[in-house]
Amino acid sequence: MNTVSPPPDANPSVDIGIGGMTCASCVARVEKALKKVPGVINASVNLATESARVAYAPSEQMEARLRRAVRDAGYEPVSAGAAMEEKNLSPWTGFAPVAAGLVLSAPLALPMLGDLFGAHWMLAAWLQFALATPVQFILGGRFYKAGWHSIRALTGNMDLLVAVGTTAGWSLSTWLWLTSSSGVMPHLYFEGSALVVTLVLLGKWLEGRAKRQTTSAIRALHALRPDMAHLLGLDGEIDVPLAEVLVGDKLLVRPGERLPVDGVLLEGFTQVDESMLSGEPLPAQKRPGPPPSSTLTGGSINGDGRVVMLVCAVGSETVLSKIIQLVEDAQAAKAPIQRMVDQVSAVFVPAVLLIATITLLAWYFSGHSFEVSVIYAVAVLVIACPCALGLATPAAIMTGTGVAARFGILIKDAQALELAHKVDTIAFDKTGTLTVGRPQLNTLQVTLKDTPEKIHAEENRLLAIAASIQNGSEHPLAKAVLAAAQTRGLDSLASVDVQAVPGRGIEGSVNLNNYLIGSLAWMKELGVDFTALATKAEELQAQGHTLAAMAERTGEGLVLCALMAFGDEPKPGAKEALAALRLRGIRTVMISGDNKGSAEAMARRLGLRPEQGEVMAETLPGEKAARVMSLKVGGHIVAMVGDGVNDAPALAAADVGIAMGTGTDVAMHAAGITLMRGDPALILASLDISDRTVRNIRQNLFWAFAYNMAGIPLAALGFLSPVIAGAAMAMSSVSVMSNALRLKNWKPKT
Repeated sequence: MNTVSPPPDANPSVDIGIGGMTCASCVARVEKALKKVPGVINASVNLATESARVAYAPSEQMEARLRRAVRDAGYEPVSAGAAMEEKNLSPWTGFAPVAAGLVLSAPLALPMLGDLFGAHWMLAAWLQFALATPVQFILGGRFYKAGWHSIRALTGNMDLLVAVGTTAGWSLSTWLWLTSSSGVMPHLYFEGSALVVTLVLLGKWLEGRAKRQTTSAIRALHALRPDMAHLLGLDGEIDVPLAEVLVGDKLLVRPGERLPVDGVLLEGFTQVDESMLSGEPLPAQKRPGPPPSSTLTGGSINGDGRVVMLVCAVGSETVLSKIIQLVEDAQAAKAPIQRMVDQVSAVFVPAVLLIATITLLAWYFSGHSFEVSVIYAVAVLVIACPCALGLATPAAIMTGTGVAARFGILIKDAQALELAHKVDTIAFDKTGTLTVGRPQLNTLQVTLKDTPEKIHAEENRLLAIAASIQNGSEHPLAKAVLAAAQTRGLDSLASVDVQAVPGRGIEGSVNLNNYLIGSLAWMKELGVDFTALATKAEELQAQGHTLAAMAERTGEGLVLCALMAFGDEPKPGAKEALAALRLRGIRTVMISGDNKGSAEAMARRLGLRPEQGEVMAETLPGEKAARVMSLKVGGHIVAMVGDGVNDAPALAAADVGIAMGTGTDVAMHAAGITLMRGDPALILASLDISDRTVRNIRQNLFWAFAYNMAGIPLAALGFLSPVIAGAAMAMSSVSVMSNALRLKNWKPKT
């Protein structure tokens, strides 16, 4: 059993592997049993993953009680890890019962083939009985066991239908044989019951093989973890199991090896293939120094350099572990469309039993023999098995989320996957999402009017003060100031009483003088006089620069010292991605904290149209969520794309939140979809895989319902034999799984 670490203030949850489920009715039955356990808040059972995710209020021995509930419902509780290990078995695993059924059933079916050519190869009744009975009660024993549990729980499932139907055919044949006159060969139906059991077993085996393919993405991610790491300790290099690696350890990574954990590069130069994690095909250059050039991600492949890394994250804290958790969460989740299936499955089996009974009585009282009436009723029971119905949605979701993860698109929950294709409006945060996110200080305009030498000296003095106050800040503009100071070779000064004002700026003291650095709007709120640099400010804003002001607190109040003009560049591919979204009929809007002039200038470089309301400027961090909510007015389905901590409320407020994986963990957890690399083109790809997956779900549900809606009336009217019905039922599951696997061929459009 695998307990999932809950986010703060959330109820704990647990994953339980469940063996023995066969159809949508089984899913409903297990969910019902789990929800009856005291303390359980919600339970979601997935047929394709053969697991349940249960959220519960903190309680002692809850896991044991949940396991007991699963067992009492007639199913086998197993650990989630064991279920994953089973997926790594040989493709022929579990085929032995099918092979035995084929060997025993083939002689029974041979006379049917001979009849087509006018040959009569009918076996003796006792031999038919000897061949069919082991198939019915030994190979088909699983149906009786599961069917009995179903009866005890006063519910129905696929196994009960198969058990009742084939037992009726076998019993009728045995009775006709034992009551027939000596020397008379009665018409028996042993081949029908034996072939139905064999075909159902074959269908379940093929279905199991297909399920293993749908989980290939998770298995591939798990395979990225090496078993051992080369630890550099006091005694030199030693190999240790990955589980023993600690944060702060130094590891040696040889050329061609996978990086065992997350860390930073200390020694050496190399190229790293991160394609399995990010979908980026080109290897990334890595060298010691500041991130991202020194950042190493566990699971990626080292190039031709022998490097030493410092471990920064292990276990569940690594990027790879978080990716696996996100994909597993999505595959275990239940899409909203599945609720309809659950409602249907709750009444499906009882309805089928009623239809089969009506079929039996109708044929018998219309003058037909009892044996003919039983055969038609058996056909109804066999073809109605709702296997495909239970697999239609989860199989498509598993395959869709798996292939998306392969290209760097992590879909956190099934609801985001189902809703993304309906999005008609997308709001973008500007910095780091549509722009590179590494602004540079292009202009420092001081108020001093003097000789060029004195002006240059004043610029250096104020730049050194600004850098000292903002030293340690993670804000992109603060980093730009620090970079500019380093470029000029300015020494850092001692700063005190530094205090950030969220959404506005920062304040601090240097050499006993107090300074404020922040947005023009904040400075104007504080009454700073901009007369000296008003013209220059308008000129810089018109050029698309982001402006900040620096003021000194004096005895006469706040006095303007300088203007800082920052410039950012559009992210490569952002303009093309926005144009592609517009061609799809999606409205695109940029939300920015910049002043109107700067925001609109950047928007035009990106191909946005400010005159049509596609720019929301001067937005404080706390206002982003409100702006997103305003876009939803009128029934619009809105997606929000962002990458920062202050984007998390807006991501949560949107119908679909899309976080750039280059951003923060907070943004990733608030979003339904995470893009592992900051490529805006992946946004369109996210909508496309959503569209393909939802279309695939609808196709699966159509075929699942079509088999039953067409097959049950045909069987009731006598047009289908039990053997044909069994084959059709088995193929319905196989066709649904095969259709879902078509999603594995999806690739993002270029």
